[in-house]
Amino acid sequence: MKLKVVAFDCDGVLFDSRASNITFYNHILKYFQRPPMGESAVDYVHAHTVYESLAYIFPDHPDLEEVIRYCRSLDYGQFIPLMLQEPHLIEFLQFLRPQFGTAVATNRTTTTKAVFEHHRLRDYFDIIISAQDVAHPKPHPESFLRIFHYFGIEPEEAIYFGDSLVDQEFARNCGVKLVAFRNPRLDADYYLDSFAQGPELIRHLID
Repeated sequence: MKLKVVAFDCDGVLFDSRASNITFYNHILKYFQRPPMGESAVDYVHAHTVYESLAYIFPDHPDLEEVIRYCRSLDYGQFIPLMLQEPHLIEFLQFLRPQFGTAVATNRTTTTKAVFEHHRLRDYFDIIISAQDVAHPKPHPESFLRIFHYFGIEPEEAIYFGDSLVDQEFARNCGVKLVAFRNPRLDADYYLDSFAQGPELIRHLID
């Protein structure tokens, strides 16, 4: 494989953000006197944009714009510390650079920049594409089309680390091989449980 670029999802791959997402969305639900999310809603908000998620957890609210305005008024900084950086991530990123380009394609929106700055990860990535940067978020291929253009590569020269069905469809739509991160249920090309195994996978791919 002529691998040139390694790309990642954010939530569930670079970070264990489940606690952060649960706290954030349940905070909004509580403000509007709604019960907390069930497991299916937790799974949904983990993989979708904030606007898709709000529409999902407030299906019958008479004024969704009111919910969105309240969401925008929140200081997300209080939730970022709840995001736990995956073990061995820094070592893996250091292994990749500078031989390979590195990128992020995420369905996070306005909080993306703050998350990467707080965790001091911005300098490890050449390009970060959030849902705010595209007209069509994942699983639409627009995010990866921008990555292809940025690096001047073809789909077969990239891989994508993802953990959700949205990521599975995204990789398929883009024509890139998927590395399922801690999710053996995905239909993926490769499977990884820890970034400690990342260098071995990359060596295997370029042999």
